[in-house]
Amino acid sequence: MEIEVTQEKFAKALNNVSRIAVGKVTLPVLNNVLIRVNKNKVSLITTNLDMAITDYLPVSNSKDGVITIPAKLLAEFVSNLPKGEKIKLSSKGEKVTISAGKYSSIINGSPADDFPELPEIDEKSSVVFKMSINDFKNGINQVVIASSNDLTRPALTGVYFNTYDNILAIAATDGYRLAEKQLIKNVKSEIKVIVPTTSLQEVLRAIDEDMEEIEISFNEDLIRFRLGEIEIISKIIDGSFPDYQKLIPKDNNIVINVNREELVRDTKLAALFARRSAGGSIVLEAKKPNIFSIRSVASELGENDSVVTTEVSEEGKINLNSRFLLDALNVLDEKEINLQFANRINPIILTNKKSKDYTHIIMPLNQ
Repeated sequence: MEIEVTQEKFAKALNNVSRIAVGKVTLPVLNNVLIRVNKNKVSLITTNLDMAITDYLPVSNSKDGVITIPAKLLAEFVSNLPKGEKIKLSSKGEKVTISAGKYSSIINGSPADDFPELPEIDEKSSVVFKMSINDFKNGINQVVIASSNDLTRPALTGVYFNTYDNILAIAATDGYRLAEKQLIKNVKSEIKVIVPTTSLQEVLRAIDEDMEEIEISFNEDLIRFRLGEIEIISKIIDGSFPDYQKLIPKDNNIVINVNREELVRDTKLAALFARRSAGGSIVLEAKKPNIFSIRSVASELGENDSVVTTEVSEEGKINLNSRFLLDALNVLDEKEINLQFANRINPIILTNKKSKDYTHIIMPLNQ
């Protein structure tokens, strides 16, 4: 096997695939990147058994062959070579020689036979969606903040891709908050799939500025993301996601429209005093005719009270975790946002004032 490629292209491709090359004691080959050369097309592949990443690398000169090499070592070696250098990589048996200008190194590889068989999507039965990179990236960032880290509830550690009313939506919840983003309208296919948050984070890391479109394919137990020359295949989570539509309150009668940046600032100020209170508790209160306040009290530190002048439909108050509120405010992306709540028991709903394709719900604290 032999390839010749520029340092920049090789380093970028290795960086894309090497992040998941974390070997297990029982299967050390998972530390390796599989390099396969076939008719001037090079595939760099890594897997952790739950997910596989492939980066297709175009090269000018090559000889067919296949081998596996320690991914981290190779990635770090190539990244430290001078930019602009032509890198030549060749293998003889299990020895891999890498040379660039005055630099040369030999790395011990291992046979490709030891590498796990990669999962494949059934092209005929798969459901495929395409969307812009920006829509996908923004949508995932808006919902993953609500996913759970609790491995005892695996269904909540992922993002739920689902269709309803001809809409493809994604949702996540940790039991204390819920986020939903509508990604594509007028869809015809139906899916209900939970995708691991860790897999989606790898997809986000693989996105380049020059990428414009992402293709997502769903199969019975797999999902595949295609971004230019990069392919990421992941297992889906076997579990049932909550019927989250029923969790969205329909009777919140207190409606407040506020400037997002102003509310972010006021919430940060209140959070400073709420650090030692249970759950970082702050109080949002609406008073007729036009007072909306954000308040926190800490017996040791003092208290803080900020007031926003805005139209108030009904009076009421709600106690929230300040960090959860800030997380939601930071992913809402319009100047004016909408808050809806009813009492101390109902969850609060946050949306952008104009577009209604993103909904964030936070459960109140019991005070």
